[in-house]
Parts: sequence; C-alpha cells; structure tokens
Amino acid sequence: QVRLVESGGGLVQAGGSLKLSCATSRLTFSMYTMGWFRQAPGTEREFVSSISRSGGNTDYADSVKGRFTISRDNAKNTVYLQMNSLKPEDTAVYYCAASIRVGVQRSPSDYNNWGQGTQVTVSS
Repeated sequence: QVRLVESGGGLVQAGGSLKLSCATSRLTFSMYTMGWFRQAPGTEREFVSSISRSGGNTDYADSVKGRFTISRDNAKNTVYLQMNSLKPEDTAVYYCAASIRVGVQRSPSDYNNWGQGTQVTVSS
C-alpha cells in the first residue's frame, strides 16, 4: 500500500496560483502512474491530470488544460500540480492518487491508492 500525503491547498483569489504537492515514502514511487483528481460538494470525483512513471507523458482535463501543469520528481518521491489562472469553479478538494497501470489514466477506478485530499478554495 502506498501512503500519499497532499499539501499546498488554501484560499486564493481568482486569477491566482497554487502549487500542490503529493509526497510518498514508498521507495517504488517511480513504478506508479500518478494522478490528480478533485471533488466539489455534491459532485462526483473528477479527473484533473495524470503523469506517467517517467514523467514523459501527461494528460489533462479540458477544463484545466493550459492552466495546470503536472510534474514529478522521482528522486523526491513527489508529484506536483501547478495551478495558474485559478477560477472559482476550481474550488474543490484535490486528491492525489497512484496507479500501478502503465501510462496515463483518467478513471478513478484505475487508481488503487489515494491521499486524504487538500482543500482548494478560489474566491471571486
């Protein structure tokens, strides 16, 4: 089991930026595809972004493409989500997830390890 810990959430004004981090102590971090999901109250958890094991392939939801950037540092066992030009509709709890599947993954069911989430609130 991989233990994931998110950080970096908070309150920001529309147009601002935040950088989320997700760290794990698992030594085989580089063997996992990593993803970011978000869930707003009363909605289903939705895909935000995914990055392959090496970091060579990335994928983004249309709603965040061009504004968010996912990256990873396998030496630090950490994945990041840089969020720019934030909008009120980006407000949600953001979750980090790890998948043993090869390649970027969009479905929550493809991930078998989840963090506890970090709240992001964007004020208008």
